[in-house]
Amino acid sequence: MDPRRVLVFREVARAGSLAGAARALGWTQPAVSQQVRQLEREVGTALVLRQGRGVALTEAGRVLLRHAEGVADRLAAAEQEVAALTGLAAGTVRLSAFPTAAAVLLPPALVALRERAPALQVHFTEQEPPEAEAAVRSGAADLALVFRHEDDEDAVPGDLLREPLARHPVRAVVRAGRPLPTTLADLRDDPWIAGCVRCRGHLLRCARRAGFPPDVRFATDDHVVVQRLVASGLGVALLPSWALTASTQPGVVAVDLPDVDGRVVETLARPDARRVPGVAALLAALRAAASAGAQEPVEHPDAEAQ
Repeated sequence: MDPRRVLVFREVARAGSLAGAARALGWTQPAVSQQVRQLEREVGTALVLRQGRGVALTEAGRVLLRHAEGVADRLAAAEQEVAALTGLAAGTVRLSAFPTAAAVLLPPALVALRERAPALQVHFTEQEPPEAEAAVRSGAADLALVFRHEDDEDAVPGDLLREPLARHPVRAVVRAGRPLPTTLADLRDDPWIAGCVRCRGHLLRCARRAGFPPDVRFATDDHVVVQRLVASGLGVALLPSWALTASTQPGVVAVDLPDVDGRVVETLARPDARRVPGVAALLAALRAAASAGAQEPVEHPDAEAQ
């Protein structure tokens, strides 16, 4: 039984669909399907049943899944211990990160890392936080850069290590030349442009606290498109300051409002990942980049010990 196929099967079970597993792994759906079929041939029985757009595990699949969790943990531990024995920041580190962090943090971090550990290669995949988290869990990524809003009540991923890097504000973006808001309620009568699923949830929570339901007319993950729509007078939006750092379009003004929570950027890794020299080197470079360029860097009193 090929352990790599077992890990792919584990991700299919976690995602509940072949398409979801493909997104988490950064593969195509046919490639995931092929790995599952080959694993089924190896074990001699069906492991999943196709149900609409999702899958359900057979009894054999449920048995294998229990063992697959242990396989993933043992392989990750073995990889980390072997890498730690070398004592060198070499080899390859796989990083998943959301777009604005990639634009703001990665360039200075990777330039510094090239000087500090020239033998280390970083393979980067752009993914939103849910997909990046799944990639770390499945072993498809060694480290993830993710974000959460300060008012986000989602549970901390207990099986992963989470380290805050920086906090940055989320700002109201309005058309230049109009009266500027002083609170979110000043924008209650404007049409709104929403972003990703998490960003839309943040908008809805902030608006609810301000006493109004936002009239969402547009939805796009592209921060340039958001700003162009705002500049054209088609709506207002909330954007993280790093998105404006990465690309500010003409015709818009960004305003800090007291009733809009900020975002926290953080890393996610499997337990003991920081024992791997390459991962530790990349983490150190990301910390330094965040401290140098973030509006509100997070203190790391134990960084030297790591």
